[in-house]
This record gives sequence, C-alpha cells and structure tokens, in this order.
Amino acid sequence: MEIRSDRTYRFPLAPEALWAEIGEVAWYRRWWPWLRSFDGEAVRAGEVWSCVVQPPLPYVVRFDLTLDEVVEPSFVRATASGDIMGHATIEIRAAEGGSELRLRSCLAPRSDLLRLVAVVARPIVERGHDWVLDTGARQFRRAVAR
Repeated sequence: MEIRSDRTYRFPLAPEALWAEIGEVAWYRRWWPWLRSFDGEAVRAGEVWSCVVQPPLPYVVRFDLTLDEVVEPSFVRATASGDIMGHATIEIRAAEGGSELRLRSCLAPRSDLLRLVAVVARPIVERGHDWVLDTGARQFRRAVAR
C-alpha cells in the first residue's frame, strides 16, 4: 500500500525567507510537538535525519530521511527508510503575497505493524498521514509569522 501526497501550502514569506526558516532545524521539535524525536543538523545534500513521529493514532513511526538533493532556496528531494520507505520532494516558488511550498511524496509502510494497520485500516492511516502534513503546515505557518 502506497500513500501518495501532492499538497501546496502558501506562506507570507519570500522564497529566500521561507528557505531560511526551513533551515532552522533546531526548532523543528518546538514547532511540531508530534515530532517525538529528531536528529538532524542542516538542510544539506547527504544529511540523514532520524525522526520519530506520533500521529494522532496509537502507534509511532520511526524513519530516517536522507536528503538526496538540495537546491537552495527552492528544492529538496529526500528518501525515507525505516518503518516507512519512499521518497518526497519539496519545491518552493514565489507566489502572490509570498511563497508556495509544494510537497509531493510516495510512501509505503515497511514495518510489519504498519503494513498490518495499513491493510486493515487504510482510511485511518491515510487520515493520520494527512493530519501530520496539514497540521505541520499550520504549525509552521504560525511559527514563521512571529
């Protein structure tokens, strides 16, 4: 089972300013309380971020994100491995009033538990995934509006 996402979020910052905020990885756990653990140093090609995410469901997701390609200030391509596997991209472009951030991903459960949950309760898993993306975007928007 794959979960595909293609979401666009608007921010009231120019692309360079939005990129600078995304680069503040030390703030990620403060911005996103559902990010239970995060070990990453920078938005830089070759970086490997270790993450533990607690969606509003009775399980946690542990994974690494390898930043495969980074083009400042507009593009990141990453590969996920661990409880989930797949890939994701972030594209940032100028838009009226600021920027648009487009997030595309294709992820699949890899752990036995998540595969079982995905088969039995696909709509719930998809809802949890969407919750993490949309809640994360709202929380980030509030943080950068300071």
